[in-house]
Amino acid sequence: MRRIHCSDVGTGLGAILRDHEGNRVLSLAKLLQETLDVDIAEALACKEGLLVAQSKGIRRVVLETDNANIFNKLKTGSGTFKDGDLLVNRDGVRIVSQGEVEAPTLIQPSDNQLSLADFDAVQVIGKGNGGIVRLVQHKWTGQFFALKVIQMNIEESARKHIAQELKINQSSQSPYVVVCYQSFYDNGAVSIILEYMDGGSLADFLKKVNMIPEPYLAAVCKQVLKGLWYLHHEKHIIHRDLKPSNLLINHRGEVKITDFGVSAILANTSGLANTFVGTYNYMSPERIIGGNYGYKSDIWSLGLVLLECATGHFPYSSPQPEGWINVYELMETIVDQPVPRAPSDLFSPEFCSFISACVQKDPKDRLSANELMAHPFITKYDDVDVDLALYFTSAGPSLATL
Repeated sequence: MRRIHCSDVGTGLGAILRDHEGNRVLSLAKLLQETLDVDIAEALACKEGLLVAQSKGIRRVVLETDNANIFNKLKTGSGTFKDGDLLVNRDGVRIVSQGEVEAPTLIQPSDNQLSLADFDAVQVIGKGNGGIVRLVQHKWTGQFFALKVIQMNIEESARKHIAQELKINQSSQSPYVVVCYQSFYDNGAVSIILEYMDGGSLADFLKKVNMIPEPYLAAVCKQVLKGLWYLHHEKHIIHRDLKPSNLLINHRGEVKITDFGVSAILANTSGLANTFVGTYNYMSPERIIGGNYGYKSDIWSLGLVLLECATGHFPYSSPQPEGWINVYELMETIVDQPVPRAPSDLFSPEFCSFISACVQKDPKDRLSANELMAHPFITKYDDVDVDLALYFTSAGPSLATL
């Protein structure tokens, strides 16, 4: 491979190219014509500063330039250029024959060159936690993503912390945690490009099926525990807002935790600090009273989520038929009243024991995510063929199946 550097790209067709030793070579237009055998009217320069020119797999030349000028007549909204057989994107330049179908390179979590302009909005798929979630499609690859936008008015001093939290969010890579591809902070809004889970949330799924039988619940719980173990022990993150709407599912039978980075950001940028960020319903007693809390506050939330999935209703019964209206009454009930239990006449001893291991007022009495992985409820159905993919898809079609 021969490296060719542009010393002055401001002259369009007459841009002077020099090799790695600084020797003058030829104009950019002439190089493109000779190397690519393409008659192109203007010099091309990729805004990332790198073009890989390839002629039918025979010769390759790398152009390095600081030119950020993208010619409108060749630019598509996704950052891809097409002029006849010449195709240019962030991966380089290549010749595409008329009979060849160009298969775009799919976006990976490690890519960090995404722009919000690269996406077309499809529709709103969720609201909550201070923001809105849209289904979007990448213009070049056709991939679907979820775009979460959170409006927040914060001081300049908080931006560095947000950037750090978003970096943690983006660096988290586990099969049991929703992938964060890229994050942006602009004009008082945080925009996060996330993996799209086409089955929606566990809350959405519960509306369709009302209750989830134990074998499926054990399979769901196993994936959630693996996600919590990753957050707690690999990333040292307390989720703070574990609930059915933050557990997402897809047509492949996967269950993934989402919003862990968002809750951490809100916790540290709101006036409420660490105390009241998250959903009150699933908040542990130690958090409600403003005490110190740790990873096991997420275990309390998990127990309530599973009990709700099993019974079809929130574990703390409201005195009003329309549900909990007064949040302070709910918090008093969680702190002062006995903890909810799984009815022993309706559920297996293993499930009842699992809920009890999660829903303890004293966090020291709760098992950790790692300890719960070995609980008899999790291993009870290991020999049973539990097909979560079929179970999830049988409840209804996905919005957009990947």
